[in-house]
Amino acid sequence: MHGSSEVASVGTMWLAAILFVITYAAIMSEKINRAIVSLLAAGLMILLGILNQEAAIRGIDFNTIGLLIGMMVIVAVTRQSGVFQFMAIWSAKKVNANPWGILVMISLVTAVTSALLDNVTTVLLVVPVTLLITEELKVKPYPYLFAMIFASNIGGTSTLIGDPPNIMIGSATGLTFNDFAYHLTPVILVIMAATLLPIYFIWGRHLQATSEDRQRVMQFNEYEAISNVRLLKYCLAVIGLVIGGFVFAKLLHLEAATVAMTGAALLLLLANFGHDPEHQSKHVLDAFNEVEWITIFFFVGLFIVVHGVDGTGLLKLLAEKMMALTGGNLTATTMVILWSSAILSAIIDNIPFVATMIPMIKAMAPAFGGSEGLMPLWWALSLGACLGGNGTLIGASANLVVAGFAERAGQPIRFVQYTLMAFPLMLLSIAISAVYLYWRYL
Repeated sequence: MHGSSEVASVGTMWLAAILFVITYAAIMSEKINRAIVSLLAAGLMILLGILNQEAAIRGIDFNTIGLLIGMMVIVAVTRQSGVFQFMAIWSAKKVNANPWGILVMISLVTAVTSALLDNVTTVLLVVPVTLLITEELKVKPYPYLFAMIFASNIGGTSTLIGDPPNIMIGSATGLTFNDFAYHLTPVILVIMAATLLPIYFIWGRHLQATSEDRQRVMQFNEYEAISNVRLLKYCLAVIGLVIGGFVFAKLLHLEAATVAMTGAALLLLLANFGHDPEHQSKHVLDAFNEVEWITIFFFVGLFIVVHGVDGTGLLKLLAEKMMALTGGNLTATTMVILWSSAILSAIIDNIPFVATMIPMIKAMAPAFGGSEGLMPLWWALSLGACLGGNGTLIGASANLVVAGFAERAGQPIRFVQYTLMAFPLMLLSIAISAVYLYWRYL
């Protein structure tokens, strides 16, 4: 009897592995929408008996889902106030419309906003204003858009809520908003500076604008961008409360999803208060329509698929193989995770990659003396997966959003042209991360 169950479990492992590889290939081919792929694969995991439905539901990380939806709703309401456009114009005027100064300021605005909201939203709101400013200054928009892609992914790496991989890691390990800020912000500041330096030498020093063109930008009125002052006050108050909630989440015994969802509900209440029911329904529907449901359902399916594969023991086996490769050496394992995450995240979507790596790293805990010993590995995974997204145009969703805008503005960003510049710059940021991880943790 024992023999047959053994065969069944190896058979199940193979079945799960094959399904997983096919799912991954389908996501990468981009022939079928990724949400359809992941939900279909999740259904097959249950239909083929790899998981039952209860196990599938347990596999979904609702903290990640709730945090994403909550933040997406908050951003959807906030963008109606015009605050992002205000920040872009305000920062351009702060440097007297100097082309290189604007590039630095817009990069910094993008990085800071990406740390507090999601990258995709940030670039969605800042790109149009940037294109308007570069047009008025008669300078090429490409260096600005390039710097913005980098800034959004670099800034997003520094906090729990800045990038989906961090949300997933935080949720799986119980690492808080403060943990991410404390451990990752120092290296992110260095990486941001180290990225702007080559950009200056390649493009920045050649950016020139006539005084008339600069004068035109100086005449923009940033206050005209604010379309709804009352809404803006509500948004800033709620975002302040939500970030406060993340900072004190551990003390308050709250999960990040609770904070984000409650914040979203509060903001919807304030924004719709005093309006008639029809108006409220329309507004709430508008906010919910802004949620990237494709991403949300992609996550739901993906969590089930990875949970199914993990349940067969396959990821544990891979973790053991990796440990054997690095000889169980913490430094070697950390570096392998950092560099492989970065290079793979540049080529494939970092979300499924991180979803697969989390249970693998968890399986290494006994070798490194429990979950405390895994800390360097989590930071390596976060830095590798988030920064690696800069390496190619498909490395992160924000990159594709910027490319889409650029194309519509008649300034297309070419895949190869981008990669030739971006990949070496991304490797530079990973090299800095490697030095930092070694110096601080190893």
